[in-house]
Amino acid sequence: MAKTRLEITRQERLHKLQQIRDLGINPFPAQSQKDLFNQKVISDFDKLEGKSVSLTGRLMSFREHGKIAFGDLQDQSGKIQLYLRQDVLEPVNVSQQTLGFSELKLIDPGDFLQATGEVTKTQSGQISILVKKLKLLTKALRPLPSNQDILTDPETIFRRRYLDLMLNPDHHQLFIRKAKFWQVQRQFMHDHGFMEIETPVLEHVTGGADARPFITHMNSLDQNFFLRISTELYQKRLIGGGYEKIFTLAPNFRNEGLSDEHLNEYYQLEWYWAYADYQDNMRLVQELFQTTAQQVYGSTQFTRGEHHFDLAGDWPQVSYPDIIREKLGIDIFNSSDADMLKVIKDQGIKLSGTVNRSRLIDNIWKIIRKNITGPAFLVNEPKFMSPLAKSKQDDPNITERFHIIIAGSELGNGYSELNDPVDQLERFQEQQAARDAGDGEAQMMDIDFVEMLEYGMPPTSGYAHSERLFWFLENISAREGTLFPALRNKVDPLTQKIYSIDGPQTIPDSTSLPDEHNQRFVAILNKKIPAGKAFNALGHMTAGLAGGHPNPQQLHLLQYQDKDETIHPNISHFPFIILQADNSNQIRKVREEAKKHGITFTDFTSTMTIGTSQEQQDATQNTPESELEYYGICLFGNTDTIKQFTKQFSIYK
Repeated sequence: MAKTRLEITRQERLHKLQQIRDLGINPFPAQSQKDLFNQKVISDFDKLEGKSVSLTGRLMSFREHGKIAFGDLQDQSGKIQLYLRQDVLEPVNVSQQTLGFSELKLIDPGDFLQATGEVTKTQSGQISILVKKLKLLTKALRPLPSNQDILTDPETIFRRRYLDLMLNPDHHQLFIRKAKFWQVQRQFMHDHGFMEIETPVLEHVTGGADARPFITHMNSLDQNFFLRISTELYQKRLIGGGYEKIFTLAPNFRNEGLSDEHLNEYYQLEWYWAYADYQDNMRLVQELFQTTAQQVYGSTQFTRGEHHFDLAGDWPQVSYPDIIREKLGIDIFNSSDADMLKVIKDQGIKLSGTVNRSRLIDNIWKIIRKNITGPAFLVNEPKFMSPLAKSKQDDPNITERFHIIIAGSELGNGYSELNDPVDQLERFQEQQAARDAGDGEAQMMDIDFVEMLEYGMPPTSGYAHSERLFWFLENISAREGTLFPALRNKVDPLTQKIYSIDGPQTIPDSTSLPDEHNQRFVAILNKKIPAGKAFNALGHMTAGLAGGHPNPQQLHLLQYQDKDETIHPNISHFPFIILQADNSNQIRKVREEAKKHGITFTDFTSTMTIGTSQEQQDATQNTPESELEYYGICLFGNTDTIKQFTKQFSIYK
């Protein structure tokens, strides 16, 4: 097979690498000297002209003209020209690890260099370093791609961000602004008397938001944990413990969809303020946004898509129930679910997952929200959609909660915190009931938090916003505003060829397998379903369980290769038990137990046997759960836990 241009160039550079080593020069030394940033030399040229300095950076281009050569040396601050003359550059010196003029043929664009010489200007007037000593700091084995490759290929930008930052100055500056964005906000919090604290990333019970969590397993405790979706409940525990102004600036994780405004992993600023209410927090948030805009951008005016907004001045308040009634004629407290569903369908919106009253109202609100430019505070949100917010004194149906609305989206959320333990317990019970009914975004029961409230937590207000605010101020997508967004794991064919490897290596070897008796697969099939249909359902459920598991590595798939080097498919060595249930209701009860214990499962119902996938989805969505006929359920998880609620079933015969 013919070699690609990359392979040929890489081979040439490997040959140069060996030649450099043969000279006695280390192509990857640990020591280097950098006196100034490149841009500092240019900005202070009048002071530095004629002085000797040592600069470092990556060689971006190189041009030879007989006894002289020119190169562009780039560091974090920018580029400066290297001016190399045969009569000035010292010859190769092994003791000093420097290269001479005759060794320039071993240097390529992409290499990191240290250049020591006089600050000067060329005849064309360009500020340069007349190089006296040249040291190789890193030999690059791959050529730099063209700027056009980087500018037009999102795949390269996101998978090889280092190339994007190297060749795209605008993106390089973007993430400098992002660092300043968070730096300004962290300093703002300190200036206002807040203390930065840390909270667990791994939680037994996750809460503080309506979101689906990631699940992982801690081997040392042999228990499942959730990756946090918010730092709220732990921060409020600390308020109960005596701290009065605290904040976190850290990543959260939500196992939901990806979009221009959403990522599964993102950074968030979240704070809690004792003896303050939501009105106090609205004033503080407004000041924070305006301070951030001025210090990072020098302006309060921005554009996001079709929206043009100004963060200056006092922001108006928009009443949640009033604007929904005004715009769509829906009374969120009295209109029927059917009326709301009709409005949603008339807008061409398709609902997925569990559809309850809260989800209906939320989708109604989103229809209106997209046309609000803001900035504005959304207030008067209903109690049944705000399980952690304090109700208003004069109207217990609405809460002291606010959202920041900018450019048709919600960019921040805050409220007067609920500190009545009896009320909080009732709301958790309502949320848990919704979760048990299939709403994966409803909040979990957190008894430990309720206990903390019973010891007492002072009046408190909390607030949080994520890096989505930065994306909006920059008018970019979530992935564009994230250095390393999550992507599917893959290795391109050329890379596999160069390094003689296969695709992504995600399968552990036998030495890393756990005790295979600690976890198991269990399938329960409905006795009333003909065997052919039941085992067809089993096949679908097994595939669904493997493909939809939140952490496939927990399945510990093992690949086999025989003496003839034939690769045999991946299998899991955990036991797979097939049981039978007397009827659909028994399987339905197992399903509820699996949800309660956090066991991963798939199920198969009669509606899944008809037509196309879309037809199946429509049929399921139009059938009440209580009327679904279950063909079977397939579970994977802790052996002892699964045995607790499957021991009454018999082995399938």
